[in-house]
Amino acid sequence: MKKYEVMYIIRPTLDSEQVKKVVSDMNNVFTTFGSNIVELKELGLKDLAYEIEKHKKGYYVWLLVEANNDAVNEFNRVVRITEDVIRFIIVKEGE
Repeated sequence: MKKYEVMYIIRPTLDSEQVKKVVSDMNNVFTTFGSNIVELKELGLKDLAYEIEKHKKGYYVWLLVEANNDAVNEFNRVVRITEDVIRFIIVKEGE
């Protein structure tokens, strides 16, 4: 398994319970595929560098995970169809 840094931004219009559910659902993608979440930081509501889908703020979540290719591919698939996530990035550690 390789280490990856994952960051995604959740729409700012969600309430705290909905944000918790989205974070839980995204984390479950990794844990379901046998990956380990090494570190999780919910950075909270921050200003965006530029407007995305008419939003000027977003709820940032950062993860450090040890994941296999299946988990990364499934996360990519799930995050793209999740309407509450407006941006995401996955970077292999060390690159």
